[in-house]
Amino acid sequence: MDRTTQGWGSGLLGVVIFSGSLPATRAAVADFPPLFLTSARAVVAALLGAAFVALLRQARPARGDLASLAVIALGVVVGFPLLTALALQHITSAHSIVFIGLLPLATAIFGVLRGGERPKPAFWLFSGLGGAAVAGFALVQSGRGSLAGDLLMMAAILLCGLGYAEGATLSRRLGGWQVISWALLLSLPLMAAVALITLPGSWNGIGGAAWLGLAYVSVFSMLVGFIFWYRGLALGGITGVGQLQLLQPFFGLALAGALLHEPVAWTMVAATGFVVLCVAGANRFA
Repeated sequence: MDRTTQGWGSGLLGVVIFSGSLPATRAAVADFPPLFLTSARAVVAALLGAAFVALLRQARPARGDLASLAVIALGVVVGFPLLTALALQHITSAHSIVFIGLLPLATAIFGVLRGGERPKPAFWLFSGLGGAAVAGFALVQSGRGSLAGDLLMMAAILLCGLGYAEGATLSRRLGGWQVISWALLLSLPLMAAVALITLPGSWNGIGGAAWLGLAYVSVFSMLVGFIFWYRGLALGGITGVGQLQLLQPFFGLALAGALLHEPVAWTMVAATGFVVLCVAGANRFA
């Protein structure tokens, strides 16, 4: 199996893991304050990352890598989790999928700026069509949102795209799980302080769904998913593999149908088929 195929397989697994992030955040933010949720998930993931680094005896990153790790921490450890948690107090997780459709395009743009990739003009056509299809489908399904929630989600998407591209570039030298682990460790002092300051006054009113949501975003969204995602971007290319994010909303809906027995409309199947074609086209010209 060549590097590109490995990259797409690893990236696809990362997308499947990320597909549960927004619903889990929505469940957690119902009982946890957004600042505590953001900091707590980072602290839990950082402690797990520290254990990996220690057990596998990884060398510290070079001083020149600290700036890139800071950008990654700003984008995916602090920025995206906090802004989406704040946004999901105003909008539903279904409505937030409108903006997830723009994430592959943001990742591709930062892949050009930070990763030095140069996709062909046709790539942007397929990427734009795929993003428009996801955003349009999600908008029809989710109904109206709010201006505050929409602006927060747009800012989250920009920071996340930057964090993805920066992390993928650094992963080419350090490895995917090493990059996210070191970024988490870099942010640990700040996140631990914020977690202590924003501790809930009482734990009695926090439901089981919120605890499960916190556990999912801490272990899978904040660490495990990035291990596969950064590896996929590094091996398969930021602009190409990044288009797999277009499938993320549909994975979430498919899981809801399979596990929760929710109805799956024919429009979802049609939209998924169109998006798959767009992903294939983007890959062809990445």
